[in-house]
Amino acid sequence: MTAHQEVDTEVCVVGGGPAGLVLALLMLRSGARVTVLERARAHERESRGEILQPGALALLDELGVLAGARARGAQEHDRFRLFEGHRMLLEADYRLLPAPYDHLLSLPRTHLLDELLAHCRRSPGFRFLPGRRVGGLVWRDGRIAGVTADGPDGRCTVRARAVIGADGRYSRVRRLAGIGAGRTEALHQVLLCCTLRTGGADAPPLREVRVFRTGDGPVVVYGSWPDRVHLGWTLPLHGHRALTALGPDRIRERLARAVPPYATAIREQVRPLGDLGLLDVFSARARRWVDDGLVLIGDAAHTHGPIAAQGITLAIQDAVVLHPVLVGALAAGDLGADRLAAFEGRRGPDVAAVIRMQTRQSRALLSGSAFATRVRPHLARALRHTPLHRKMLQRIAFGGPSIRVMDARASGRLRPGSGDADQVTRSD
Repeated sequence: MTAHQEVDTEVCVVGGGPAGLVLALLMLRSGARVTVLERARAHERESRGEILQPGALALLDELGVLAGARARGAQEHDRFRLFEGHRMLLEADYRLLPAPYDHLLSLPRTHLLDELLAHCRRSPGFRFLPGRRVGGLVWRDGRIAGVTADGPDGRCTVRARAVIGADGRYSRVRRLAGIGAGRTEALHQVLLCCTLRTGGADAPPLREVRVFRTGDGPVVVYGSWPDRVHLGWTLPLHGHRALTALGPDRIRERLARAVPPYATAIREQVRPLGDLGLLDVFSARARRWVDDGLVLIGDAAHTHGPIAAQGITLAIQDAVVLHPVLVGALAAGDLGADRLAAFEGRRGPDVAAVIRMQTRQSRALLSGSAFATRVRPHLARALRHTPLHRKMLQRIAFGGPSIRVMDARASGRLRPGSGDADQVTRSD
């Protein structure tokens, strides 16, 4: 019979994605003991390209992990372009931004996570528990003080001064804490996605992210390491049902007509419907991001669609903004919701702005109006030669430009945790 594992730590992070591991690394450098629980095992992680905005690149560079992650394999993109057939409607040229963060980067998720894990493991205060599924919260004196989880070696209890829910859009920690997801239908779509092998005569290497407008919905196309092209076809809510009813042959033909440069590759490589993955796309903001002893970050706090590639950048920024708030709370011995709410106060306006931007852009991409197809391109070309264009590009690329990594030497000494008595476990 497997023994029940007991772990005492200062910060328990549930979710080993970009938000969780960036926060773990920052807290380790500030002297905290950190335990990360991740539901998936390392070899089970989905290997797919992720687009990083310059704001994320700058923060990862400050952390010292960007170079190592890039060395594992990545691909730069200079521009974002919107097409209708062969006609370009809009363009955002990242080369207008100051170097070295004057491009987008397609970086496989595993490359980033493996590099972050490697840096975390250099600290003796780090513990990584993969294959653990959280089943309950531990409560002490009316506040959250840890989690229970099941894994390959049985059940474990992790007691902590602070619990961080970084476990994604369907966050179990959020649900166990009784916090509503705040899901909205303003941006609710589905994404059909597939990956193509490149190398054909009609598949030139990509150094840009392309979006092809179609009557069914926009198709995002971008190159990824190694020698792959990812396609994501965004459809209105329930629109995929009518489309899948057509059968694989007609779906393949519609997709081939939507993205002419990759028509041959699509016809040759996309066969059964199983070659097309399906992702639910929606916008959401949790009713609150903090509780006594708890903070939600990344998709657990706010969920976004793929438009403008904001998700992973927002997750990394969340971790960087939370870092000094959490260090101060631990040092003061005050993990109450009132003190932790400073995190949501700082990040809330930025997140709200991104949700508004994505909603507007989604409507524009799905619109078939004359303004969208004929007037908007002329306005965009005129705008490109004004300071406003660079300002808008800067906002999309960097989000909150004042977000910087706090120097670990400025964090002060963290107080050791208090006792673990009088704890109550709450689960499903």
